[in-house]
Amino acid sequence: MAKDSRQIESGLFPRKVVPVLLPMPAERAYSYALPDGADAVPGQIVQVPLGPRLVAGVVWDGEADVVNPDKLREITQVFDCPPLNAPMRRFIDWVASYTLSSPGLVARMALRAPAAFDPEPLIEALQLTDQQPERITAARERVLAQAADGLAWTKSGLAHAAGVSASVIDGLREQGVFAPVMLPPQPVVPAPDPDYDPAELEADQLAAAQVLRETVAAGGFGVTLLDGVTGSGKTEVYFEAIAETIRQGKQVLILLPEIALTNAFLDRFHNRFGARPAEWHSELAPRTREKVWRQVTESRVSVVAGARSALFLPFADLGLIIVDEEHDPAYKQEDRVFYNARDMAVVRARLSDIPVVLASATPSIESRVNAAQGRYSHLVLSGRYADAGLPDIELVDLRRHAPARGGFLSPVLIKAMAGTLERGEQSLLFLNRRGYAPLTLCRVCGHRFECPQCSSWLVEHRFRSQLQCHHCGHNEPTPQACPSCGALDHLVACGPGIERIAEEADKHFPDARTIVLSSDMAGGTRRLRIELEAIAKGEADIVIGTQLVAKGHNFPLMTLVGVVDADLGLSNGDPRAAERTYQLLSQVTGRAGRSGRKSHGLIQTFQPHHPVMQAFASGDPHAFYERETDERRMAVLPPFGRLASVIISAATRPEAEAHARGLRAAAPSSAGIMVLGPAEAPLALIRGRHRFRLLVHGARGNDMQGFVKDMLAKGPKQRGSVQVQVDIDPQSFL
Repeated sequence: MAKDSRQIESGLFPRKVVPVLLPMPAERAYSYALPDGADAVPGQIVQVPLGPRLVAGVVWDGEADVVNPDKLREITQVFDCPPLNAPMRRFIDWVASYTLSSPGLVARMALRAPAAFDPEPLIEALQLTDQQPERITAARERVLAQAADGLAWTKSGLAHAAGVSASVIDGLREQGVFAPVMLPPQPVVPAPDPDYDPAELEADQLAAAQVLRETVAAGGFGVTLLDGVTGSGKTEVYFEAIAETIRQGKQVLILLPEIALTNAFLDRFHNRFGARPAEWHSELAPRTREKVWRQVTESRVSVVAGARSALFLPFADLGLIIVDEEHDPAYKQEDRVFYNARDMAVVRARLSDIPVVLASATPSIESRVNAAQGRYSHLVLSGRYADAGLPDIELVDLRRHAPARGGFLSPVLIKAMAGTLERGEQSLLFLNRRGYAPLTLCRVCGHRFECPQCSSWLVEHRFRSQLQCHHCGHNEPTPQACPSCGALDHLVACGPGIERIAEEADKHFPDARTIVLSSDMAGGTRRLRIELEAIAKGEADIVIGTQLVAKGHNFPLMTLVGVVDADLGLSNGDPRAAERTYQLLSQVTGRAGRSGRKSHGLIQTFQPHHPVMQAFASGDPHAFYERETDERRMAVLPPFGRLASVIISAATRPEAEAHARGLRAAAPSSAGIMVLGPAEAPLALIRGRHRFRLLVHGARGNDMQGFVKDMLAKGPKQRGSVQVQVDIDPQSFL
């Protein structure tokens, strides 16, 4: 008798064998036997033994390997959970292949809520029967009146609504007045109403919204770049696409770069749809994450707003993906599986045959080129809502308008802040550097405080009296004396961080209400949300913050933005430095004047004639992007070329360097791809590990993944402490 490859004979009874993908760095699925009488389709989540442990995995597509029956282990549980659908499984395989990651690690991102694999427990409730109570009291009468509509109530809910104690409910239940019923678990969020409160759109917004509605109604894959200046109403426009998707009974995913900080966005969604979307980000409580995950798989959640990891939620019937602030570097994950959520959102939409909308006031060059070449549809909103004007931009040449000795705010900016305060309006001082000062040194011996685990200086955080490394988290108390020469009171802070700018602003404006915003301030995300709400309500006069203040917030009283050090991002060797500086300046100055008031942006710089500064001051983004695009084209850099970064790290420098050189020597010969390096990474030491870097560069259309896989296969095997990380399409060059 011919033996099927999915079956292995065990005695007289054949056992069905299925491939199971496990959430671990394995390159293939493992074969497991199904228990007698059990069945599992591809995508089914199961529990299997792995060594001494029981782990969750996914029954995968394809044929299982035929193994020795004596070694075959059996699936221990088939979870009562909807299976991952075919588009989701194809997406996991695609991401693994593109990023050169193991499929198991990618699948792990889709299985982030193991407690949700079992159904949520039903809720015990009570429903009124025809039985009458033995006697009527005022309390019982209120309960009966409340439950007279015949709806089922939880005991606590009914007691609260009727204003009685739980014992009154218990007494009526004992007499048969109420019968127990079981209800499905409560939805994690109410269902949004697509017609709850549509915004009054202006002509260009209406036209863009109509295009998006028609795109959703037509169905099928397509990418739309929604390109609009800050305050142009992009959110209200794509809300109309969301409304149309909800009407069709399909689900929506909204990706946001900083979901934990965007309470204002959730409020805007609530005002439009009468309910908030479900959230998905790292700050959620575990129980809430489990509910969201389960209800997404069961199509009981219509809309999810989440950080990049929400892209791997197993939606049952996804109909639309929105990527807000599509240019934002926060969409890039650089841990275990290296991926760009914006690009992977487009892939997931294509595999699911649904539309995707990329929205930004400063779209990435990659998206602009795709739109120009016809791969993406392009919708442009060129003016602000209600004819509100963009801020007037002025470059402040720090060579001519130098700050006072020991200060960092120019007289021009200080004067503008004084006028803003007099008018009862808000000022924002922006500096993309946390802490008080990036370097502390001794005036006597020149000792500099550096991290013992990383090749970086320790940043002073004066509010916490600490010196801290922003790469590994090492911290130590700020000393009074130099640890090298012992000199007292001779430690000096070099350069500014936002805490130092706050100190300077307080000297100039001691009566102003000042708020400092940074991702590492005490209190975490909860405090940040409270302070952002306070700013929006006008409860602050001066706001001082890092780049998180540039992420889509609406501050109605903000009329002045001062960029303290606009040159900061131009000197780090990043090929995207000019683009990112331009985007950041546009985003942060876009916080001003959104309510229609006259507004200004003052850009402090030592390089006023730099092309980025000139382009920004001229208010001509098209000229800047054309020039930047031409430079990328000539250098064969993305999107006209391809890059891959290979980082080799080890406990010792010789180990890392030897392995890097071995990989370089193993690189295959290719006319269209070259390997640069190895060289020490700019951050040569992180968390005690020495780092070397290879940069693979090739023209668009070359098989970058095949080249890198070949190099890794032919190169030396990882031994000892050596680790190799591959980053296809890198965003960071540190």
